[in-house]
Order: sequence, then C-alpha cells, then structure tokens
Amino acid sequence: MDNLSGVSVFVQAAETLSFVEAGRVLGISASAVGKSIARLENRLGARLFHRSTRSMTLTAEGRLFLLRCQRILGELAAAEREISDTHSAPRGKLRVSLPLVGGLLNPVLAEFVRRYPEIELETDFSDRRVDVIEEGFDAVVRVGETEDSRLMSRQLGTFHLQLVASPDYLRQMGIPHQPAELQGHACLLYKFPSTGKVEPWPIAGWEKLLAEGINTRLVCNTVDTLIYLAESGQGIACLPDFAVKRAREQGRLQQILREHSHHSGSFKVLWPSSKHLTPKLRVFIDTLSARLFLE
Repeated sequence: MDNLSGVSVFVQAAETLSFVEAGRVLGISASAVGKSIARLENRLGARLFHRSTRSMTLTAEGRLFLLRCQRILGELAAAEREISDTHSAPRGKLRVSLPLVGGLLNPVLAEFVRRYPEIELETDFSDRRVDVIEEGFDAVVRVGETEDSRLMSRQLGTFHLQLVASPDYLRQMGIPHQPAELQGHACLLYKFPSTGKVEPWPIAGWEKLLAEGINTRLVCNTVDTLIYLAESGQGIACLPDFAVKRAREQGRLQQILREHSHHSGSFKVLWPSSKHLTPKLRVFIDTLSARLFLE
C-alpha cells in the first residue's frame, strides 16, 4: 500500500509538474510530496524529474513510468467502480442499437422498461453496421460474427431461415418440391442495408438459379414488408423462423422446401471492451439473454 501511495503522489506531481499543486490536490504538504518522490526514485534507482528553481520536467524514465502508473491507477479505479456498482441500483441513460426485428424484441424491451424504471432506454433500430464506440452506443444487438477486437460479445440465441409462402399463393401456383422449380415462382428478396447485396437463400444451387434468372417480384431491406407481401400471396420469401412463427401457427404462411433448406444464424449482444459492466448494462444483457429466445 505504501508503494501504491507513492505511485499516486508521483502521478499527481507528474500531471501538474508542481509539488505544491500536487500537495494541494492530495491534501499534504509540498515537502511531503518531495519526500515521497525521493523515496520512489531511490527504490527505482532512477531519476523521475528534472528539477530547477524555475521549472520541473519529467525525465525519459519518468515519462515511461507515468504511462504505466496511469494505466495501473485507471484499472484500479475501474475495479473499484465495478465492486461499488454491484451494490447500486441500475439507473441512467442506456443507448442501444437493435436490428429491425421489432416483433421479436418489442416484448423484451417492454419487460425491461417495466422492470427498470430508473433506466432511460434510447433505442436505434437499424440493420446498418454501426460503429459502437465511435457512435457512443452502450451495446448493440446484431446477427452473425464480428471481427472487431474492441468489442465483447455474448450469444443470445440461434435462428434459421425458412422459405415461406401463403396457402393461397401455393394453391394457385403449386408447391415447389425441388429448388429448380423456384424459377416458375415469384420471389421476394431481402437486401442487406449495410452492403446493398441480396441475401442468398439457403438452398443448394441458389447461385445457379440467380445466374439463370428468377422471377424477382420485389427486393427490399425490411423483414416486415416481406412478411406482409408473402402473407398477401405475392410470392415466396426467405425469412427468419422467429419472424414467421406466429404466421405459420395461424396458417397465414406455409414453409416449403424444408428438406432442401440448411441454415443456422445467431444473435449476439456486443459492447465496448473498454467499458466495465455498469448495473444498467448488465441487467440489459441479462434480460436479453434470459428472455429473447425462451419461447
């Protein structure tokens, strides 16, 4: 603890470049600051400051030591906040970015705001790939993998893409039993907002079908529009199982080519690794993990 106290005195003196000012901040005399620095220099076997009657500057060793000490004290402060936060109530503003799947997330968000009234939840629904750190988000929920080493992540659950159409459409146009038969059907395609590329359907020979030409009736970047048009009998769409579960249960949509479709994706929540888990962020992540894929 004596060593840590000496480090704190050194950092304050190095940041202010004044023993008098450092003593004022720390509540000790300038003489006590000078003695603490002298003991530290003796222990290290190196001078940390160039001192004269008019100025004080750090030596090369002092600058190197300052960087290390600032990092150590920063980690210590973060650890103290984490321990303190475990005993405090979740509160404050929480900014999160979420994918455009309101039907899946809305019940979870409703439960969250009801359970934690002291948290001000600000949501940004978008399928674009946001920069979590640069745009100041506390967390984002996204599909698939991330290669950003600045982020921590937790998997929330998995989903599967399914080819679906309305019973009326299938009665009129027939049920395809092989992927090649899709060429005789109207296809409703999803386009990724972040890249502008069309999402491939998880069936064998999809690239060949595209090359030979399919009847593309619609391309859009929102899942809700695809569901509405598919239910309206406008064609076949490829949609996540969670998004069409209720429509299938109620008979508004019917899955096709089940044995020819092979897909598995994942939802993850991501947050900056530089941030410790505050109570508000911890309960948000825990709520998503517990509720998102329970049904």
